[in-house]
Amino acid sequence: MGETNCTATEFIFSGLTPFPEWKVTLFVLFLMIYVVTLVENLGMAALIHADAQLQIPMYFFLKSLSVVDSCYSTVITPKMLVNFLSGKGTITYVGCIVQYFTFIFFVTSECLLLAVMAYDRYVAICNPLLYTVMMSPKILCAGLVAGSYLWGLVNSLIHTGGLLRLSFRGSNIINHYFCDLTPLLKLSCSDIYINEMLLFTFGSLFEMSTLLIIIVSYIFILMAVLRIRSAKGRHKAFSTCASHLTAVAIFHGTILFMYFHPSSSYSLDTDKMASVFYTVIIPM
Repeated sequence: MGETNCTATEFIFSGLTPFPEWKVTLFVLFLMIYVVTLVENLGMAALIHADAQLQIPMYFFLKSLSVVDSCYSTVITPKMLVNFLSGKGTITYVGCIVQYFTFIFFVTSECLLLAVMAYDRYVAICNPLLYTVMMSPKILCAGLVAGSYLWGLVNSLIHTGGLLRLSFRGSNIINHYFCDLTPLLKLSCSDIYINEMLLFTFGSLFEMSTLLIIIVSYIFILMAVLRIRSAKGRHKAFSTCASHLTAVAIFHGTILFMYFHPSSSYSLDTDKMASVFYTVIIPM
């Protein structure tokens, strides 16, 4: 049989839980999270855009991150909410490819923006007198954000191109609640070696490079904060980084757990639970 004859036209999500009695509860919970995510992120972006006093690099990056988080959440959550109500979540092959493409674009952009924000905090805390000189040029800030989007697009095109070469036959049930790469590879009737190499190579490149920027930035930030004599000054410096550090810890911790552990310990069910953190919780 030719590969063109074994390509599925539709997939079915197994969802988060096989128990129907939980679906209404989960629908209400995730709907509330999604509404809060949109209201807070879009509200924050609108406030930063409208307030002249907030036109500084830190808030410019925060506005960009808020927009990415809103889009990032919208790629996954509405479809998941519909699936909770329908009882049998289906998605077309084209819809699955589009969802995967946009998911990888926004998740990569978020990863890079978190690294950019770590560098911004490093400059602000370690070189406060030079902060306006080093970070204020709009072309620099716009370039860093545009670069995050550009590399997000490149990474998304690479992985989506690899996915398009695959064919599917037999079971069309995706053991997940959205079109992620690993469960799709499990269904493929094609050789997935290239896809696994792309995932390892580019996943390692983006993950390790951004983590390195964040870790090095916060090492210098910690050294600078410890030199501050007053407890109030140290608290103020740490407070500007707290939410960023929380997002970084959950985001990168989940990704490292999901994609960089031994295959012998891999479980799609565990993968689904972990995915909730960086697809639903992080944007909120």
